[in-house]
Amino acid sequence: MDHRHLVRPAILVGLAAAAVGVAVASAASADDTGASHATAALVDGAGHPVGTATFVEDATGHVHLNVKVDGLTEGLHGIHLHSVGSCVGPSFASAGGHINPGGVTHGNHAGDLPNLIVNAAGQGRLNTGVDSVTLSSGAVSVFDANGSAVVIHALPDDFVTDPAGNSGPRIACGVIVAD
Repeated sequence: MDHRHLVRPAILVGLAAAAVGVAVASAASADDTGASHATAALVDGAGHPVGTATFVEDATGHVHLNVKVDGLTEGLHGIHLHSVGSCVGPSFASAGGHINPGGVTHGNHAGDLPNLIVNAAGQGRLNTGVDSVTLSSGAVSVFDANGSAVVIHALPDDFVTDPAGNSGPRIACGVIVAD
């Protein structure tokens, strides 16, 4: 299966701050519209803030992801949802591998996302839909027993090479927490 069938562009509004460290697993609760919300405060290996990832699961169960970063190097960067809600720097190895409950090859992991594009000013944006995970309870919840994290890599993801698409070192990380 080609991972690009799992993502759809989406536009989101709003950002919120989140704690960095080890996540406490608990599903996001829905608001009046039936939407659930989560965020991840992204930091670099030195612990400096570099951006935010905002998640909204709408009433139909579709997750929308909006990532905004500032201070990264220009170019494409692999970005993934990782299986452990921990961002101990500077290597962020504590975040584990990609969310991959099916044990499939890279490019088809539930945590695989489109590359993040960063401009010459160091600013990057990613707006996408993610049908492979949920903010609700369940087998593909980002709020399982270990929690989950968003990890940005130094290089672009090739969407083929196992286990991480030849995306290079992890340069930013944020633990996903429920709003």
